[in-house]
Formats: sequence, C-alpha cells, structure tokens
Amino acid sequence: MSATLRGLLAWMRPYAGRVALAVLLGAATVGSGMALLGVAAWLISAAALGPSVAELQVAIVGVRFFGIARGVLRYLERYVSHQTTFKLLAELRVWFYWTIEPLAPAGLLDYRSGDLLSRAVADIETLEQFFLRAVAPPAVALLTAVGVVAFMAGYDLRLAAVLVLFLLLGGGLAPWLMRALARAAGGRLVELRTKLNTLLVDAVQGMADLLAYGQSDRVERQVKGLGRDQAAVEGRMAWLDGLQTGLTTLFTHLGAWAVLALAIPLVSGGQIEGVVLATLALVATASFEAIGPLPAAAQYVEKSLAAARRIFEFENMAPAARDPSKPRLPSSRHDLVVDGVTFRYQPDAPPALQGVSFELREGGRTAIVGPSGAGKTTLVNLLLRFWDPQAGTITIGGVDIRQLSQSDLRRMMSVVSQQTYLFSASIRENLLIARPEASQAEVEAAADEAQVREFIESLPDSYETWVGEHGLRLSGGERQRLALARALLKDASILVLDEPTANLDAVTERQVLRAIEGLARKRTTLTITHRLVGLEGMDEIVVLAGGRAVERGRLEELLARDGYFRKMKQVQEQALAEVVE
Repeated sequence: MSATLRGLLAWMRPYAGRVALAVLLGAATVGSGMALLGVAAWLISAAALGPSVAELQVAIVGVRFFGIARGVLRYLERYVSHQTTFKLLAELRVWFYWTIEPLAPAGLLDYRSGDLLSRAVADIETLEQFFLRAVAPPAVALLTAVGVVAFMAGYDLRLAAVLVLFLLLGGGLAPWLMRALARAAGGRLVELRTKLNTLLVDAVQGMADLLAYGQSDRVERQVKGLGRDQAAVEGRMAWLDGLQTGLTTLFTHLGAWAVLALAIPLVSGGQIEGVVLATLALVATASFEAIGPLPAAAQYVEKSLAAARRIFEFENMAPAARDPSKPRLPSSRHDLVVDGVTFRYQPDAPPALQGVSFELREGGRTAIVGPSGAGKTTLVNLLLRFWDPQAGTITIGGVDIRQLSQSDLRRMMSVVSQQTYLFSASIRENLLIARPEASQAEVEAAADEAQVREFIESLPDSYETWVGEHGLRLSGGERQRLALARALLKDASILVLDEPTANLDAVTERQVLRAIEGLARKRTTLTITHRLVGLEGMDEIVVLAGGRAVERGRLEELLARDGYFRKMKQVQEQALAEVVE
C-alpha cells in the first residue's frame, strides 16, 4: 500500500463508524433489491399455478416491504455517506490551509497562486469521489457476495460456484483492467487541470497588462490548447466509462445465464422446485448491482491518488522558521537590536545581508536606506521571522526573537509594506483585520489619525464601500493611508514601515508622511526606504549597499560627509530636477 493511500485511509479513521454504517446501508439496499426481484419472481411463478391468495399473502407483503425498504435504505445510505464525505473534505481543506500557512512565504516561493488554488479546491474536490465511490463499494460488494453465495449454496454448490466466478470477473478483472487503463489518464487529467487553473488565475489577475501589451490572444491560444488537451483526456476517461459499463453488463448477463443453465437440469431432476427457477436467475442478476461501481472506483482511485499526492506534498515540508518548544514571554521593553546578521536565501546564493548591526531604542526612530536590492526588505522578513538568519541575532527587549512564539512576535509589530494587500471586501472589514474586536469609534479614530477618514466618509457607502480585488477601486495613496490606519488600529509597540511612500506622487507622499508622523509617536519605529525624504526626525540612518551597512548617522551628519548617502541624495535630487524641467 502506497504512503499516499495510507494517508487517505488515515483521514477516514475518525469516521470509521459512519463509514461502516454507510457500508451496511449500501449492502442492505442491494440486498433489498435482490429480495424484491426474488420474491416478485417467486410470487409470479407461484401465482401461475393457481393457489389460494392466503398462500401468496406473505410474498405479497414481502414485495411491498422490500420495495419500500430499498428506497428508504438508498436514501439513508446516500445521506450518511455524503454527510461523512463532506465533513471529511471540510476538515481536509482546513488542514491544507494550516499546513501551508506556516510555510509562507519562504516555503511557497516556488509555487504559483493558481497551482495552490487548484490543490485547495479542485484536488480536494476530486477526493470526494475516492471517499464516496472507491472505499465503500468494495466493502458493499464483499458483503453482498457473501450473502448471495450463501443463498445459492442453499440450493446447490454449483450455482454458488458459477456465480462466484462471474462476480470475480465483474468485480475483480474489470476493475483491474480499468485501473491499468486509467492510470496514465487519471494523472494526466489532474496535471492538465492544474495547468489550466494556474493559467486562468494568472491571466485574470494580469488582464490589464495582457491587454495593454497585446498578449491576450496568446493567452487565449494557450487556454484553448490546454482545454483541448484536457477534453481529449476526459474523452478517454469517458471511453473507459463506457467500456466498464459494457463489461459489467456482459458479466451480469453471462452470470445470470450460467446460473439459469445450471438450475434448469436441477429443476428437471426434481432437486429444485420449478417456482424458484426465475428467483435464482433474477437474484443472480440483482447481485451484480453491488459490483457495478467497482470498475469506476478503480478509475477514481488513480485520479484521487494523483490529487492526494499534490495535497500531501506539503505535509512533511519544514517551515523556514519554527516556534521554540518552550517559548519565552515577550519583554515589557521594546528596544530592537540587530547584531551581526547575515542571511542567504539559498546556500549557494550571495548573502542578501552580511554582518548588519544597528540598535533602535524604545520609542526611537531609525531609518534603513539604500538602493533596490540592498537587503532592506530582507531585513523586514527576518524581523517577522519569515526566515531566520544564518548568523547573528535580533533581539527585542533583550530577548532573541527566535525564543519567542511567532504569534507573540508579530503581535508586537505593525507593518506597512510598499504593496499593501487589500482584500475584496469593505473598507471596514479591511481595517478590522488588524483588530477584529475594535469598535466603530476606534476605527474612525485610526482613520482620522491616518488622514483618510475624510476620504472614507465622502464615499456613498462610507466604511461599507467595497474596495474591489486587491483594492483596485482605490488609488495608490488611498491604499497606503488605509494601510497606515490598519497599522494604527492594531496599536502595536513596534512600527515597521517598508517603503511606505514608494510609487506615490509628491503630493500624496507628503500626505502619507504626515500620517506617518502621527502614527510613529510613542512607538519604536523602523522606516525602510530608498526615497530619501522625511528623514529629518530620525535618531539614526543606516545606509545599506550590497547587503552591508556602509554608513550610519543622523541626516545632517551623513550629508556633511562625502559618502554613499550624500551621493544617493544628489542622484535623487538631480533626477527630480530633470523630471520637473
């Protein structure tokens, strides 16, 4: 048994009682169908001999009973099996999210968002067929086979033997053949569906750029190509469905004819009463209802295993940063010390940071500046413990952040990044991400201090305004000020501003900087930027270049030197002057 199959079955273990009940109900449903046909056949055969109604009364009641029982039992079986499956899939989706959440962002860099979406939605939906149609049917078929063989053996062992032969052919050979034929197609179907979902998600998210650069036709051709390939594989699966239906029907009729052929001489010899001849043939026919789903189950197994391998792929992946076994409590102080930090994203990659050190006192303000690629955002990632440094330490209040739980660490920080993510929800819901229990008054106070309250209340729906996917219904400055309001509402002790005014025009930048001034009061504030504006009130400015700290000091000190910072400042002022001209 493969590890993937063991993993799927392990998920069913807590639901073993429900699965067993569904199997029993399924077997009882098939049994009711066999009893219905058998009793009805005996009733018709016996009635042809002209007995009294009293002799047929039990059979008449039996036909009514088994007819009603079959419908009721089928309903109960479907209800129990589907309820169990849907609960199991719901738990599996939650498990998948909580499995990949600690891996983000470090462990998910090599995965596209469309691929992750396909795993979380389509692949888990594929497993519905495994739990419904690949696990219970074999057990139902086994119970049914035992019962019908015992029934046949009560009349003659040869009847039981020939029926077993055709049940094995229909329930063993046909599924084996279907699984062998569907193995490649099932895995290919999952692969193509993933590629198509990934392409569609990327295309929808990048629709504006595709249209602007005239690449929509190319993407359309790719979608059509993948669609054709998927349709071809699905056509092969449909052909296999037809083949398995034909094989099941063939073995059903051959089995019934074989039982009938053996029973006729037994009736002629007086070993079996003539009125049960039709009963034997129809019971044999009805018994094949139990093995009918088995060939299809074999196809679902291959598709399900392919989907499960993709879902369980993350199970044994270790996150880049782990919580300690016994986390320390955070210190009441919030001074931040970075001491000799060195970090590489890959073992053979050049260091993104090398020997970086600085100290930010509680309530102080420090800026980390430098060109793109200097290692500024890497520093933010290390502060939030998305990764851990290979050398050096980062402490808050004298406590190494690796000794804190990640939830405690992140609770101490508010981060405003250069690419604020706004969910497709209302402004209020996006702000409450920071503190869901915040009151309306607190939300309004945060918006007011971030200088965005007037804008929000000018909208027709005010705080209930829908911001759209990624907040695209808002301007860049409006999104940044909402991000500041969100950080303010969180009211954390340490404020990290990662390029908070990147890609903003000069007027909007001044508005955001004024909002930041209010936000930074009474907080330990670390500003990371390549824009050398708004640095006048900084206690210290650390200049990064090539992952190293090449200069440090207050603004006036750095400008007085003929160093890296002064050259950056001159380049930016010259570029601004050229734009103005």
